[in-house]
Amino acid sequence: MDRREIAALLAFIGRLDPRTSRADQGEARDQIAQWHELLGDVPTATPHGWDVYAAARQHIRLSPYPIRPSDIARPWESYRRDRLSRHTDPTPFADPDDQAAWMAELAVARREVAAGTAQPAPAPAISSGRDGIDPALEARLKAIGSCIPPAARAALAPFRRSRAAREEALAQGQPHALSVRCEWCLAQPGEPCRRRRIGPDGGPRGTVPRSTPHPGRVELANGQHDVRPRHTTPA
Repeated sequence: MDRREIAALLAFIGRLDPRTSRADQGEARDQIAQWHELLGDVPTATPHGWDVYAAARQHIRLSPYPIRPSDIARPWESYRRDRLSRHTDPTPFADPDDQAAWMAELAVARREVAAGTAQPAPAPAISSGRDGIDPALEARLKAIGSCIPPAARAALAPFRRSRAAREEALAQGQPHALSVRCEWCLAQPGEPCRRRRIGPDGGPRGTVPRSTPHPGRVELANGQHDVRPRHTTPA
């Protein structure tokens, strides 16, 4: 607030609480100078909820003591803290490699939120289903068929042999052994078969995943795939 706004505020306060009024012009000038020194960075009002007249009215209504500049500054600082606590820094448009520009953009956004000229940015919510997918990202997923590019999938295939075999079988329209339970090692659907290690005493020492499923599991999957529902023609 500038001196004129401070004078208007003091006139408003004097109408509500005559104890703060100064009849002498010299005392009035000193009072305006004092309040301006302490409240010069406090705005009269902001587009988002702050009103210095409302803060002054609230103090005069609730407190039996004459209002002081600190009774205006405290609500203003609380207003700033509340807005910053609800603010989540959005991703700046500046180049991430330009640290100075990146930090400057974040600082400007925070100052605007604290000053009441911009609304706090909420934390991004987790979208449910496919409603929140970016249309550009969805179009690219349809183009490549997966979130993993084909080149990366091919490079990972030697390290994910079981998954690679399953994806290849599904792409060719064939059944995959991992879709059924293995009767030999008791691996559940979706889990790879395991090779049992037998100790010198004949007891099991542990199991390790197999890169290929057991033959019986493959036959079981093929048998279920070959079963087709039969429709009988009524006589």
